[in-house]
Amino acid sequence: MILGCHLSLAEGYAAMGERIGELGGNTFQFFTKNPRGRTPNRPPDPEDVRGLAERMAGGEVILPVAHAPYTYNPCALKPEVREYTRDSMRAELTFLEALPGTLYNFHPGSHVGQGAEEGCRIVAAMLEQVLWPGMGTPVLLETMAGKGTEIGRDFGELARIIGQVDPALRENLGVTLDTCHIHDAGYDLSDFDGVLREFDAVIGLDRLRAVHLNDSLNERGAHKDRHAKIGEGHIGAEILRGIAHHPLLTGVPKILETPNDEEGYAREICMLKERKTQ
Repeated sequence: MILGCHLSLAEGYAAMGERIGELGGNTFQFFTKNPRGRTPNRPPDPEDVRGLAERMAGGEVILPVAHAPYTYNPCALKPEVREYTRDSMRAELTFLEALPGTLYNFHPGSHVGQGAEEGCRIVAAMLEQVLWPGMGTPVLLETMAGKGTEIGRDFGELARIIGQVDPALRENLGVTLDTCHIHDAGYDLSDFDGVLREFDAVIGLDRLRAVHLNDSLNERGAHKDRHAKIGEGHIGAEILRGIAHHPLLTGVPKILETPNDEEGYAREICMLKERKTQ
């Protein structure tokens, strides 16, 4: 099982690779910069980056996920916000070529009254500006809960974005399935096989490249996006453990984004590794 949690970049790249092993995991997620600000990180130390790359090459860390900040909005109404998002994503993807095997996750954004169809078109156009042929980092659109004017509230909207990207660049696009988000969007995770069948029919299961494994404080269909600890929400531990062990997701990294400290993450990693009760 490829399982881990969100970690802080504060101590550096190599430290994250070491810490996830101490917590019992073999993958992790990190924000590329302050998730709610625009202050860039200090330039990374090449030796520090090399330390993580070596752990990845040795199989100690598998498919880590770089998560774009929440301040990015690819389909913003304001041109300056779209330009900031585009330039930042391009710079981050360029850097991640130094960490082969890393995935890059981003929220498709909010159309802010422009309409979902136009929002999807704008996101696709921006992706054509940040992707390039032969790049090594898969770029993943995240499923969203559907708050306000969020894009990605159902599989169809993500498929619409991917389908509008130039086919020469489209092969590098995938999806992160967030269990809290799709539960809040209205999908019934108690029939996860059915959810996967719908995903396959609309997007294609080959594009499912990562899972955010979160419980939800909300009832299904609430469109609110409030994560809960595993077993303390409306999805439940047994369903989430079943998703963690699903045979179609064996090679897919599962990342915990629950409201936990590192000790809490270690407990959840241990619990999720246990086989689903029959």
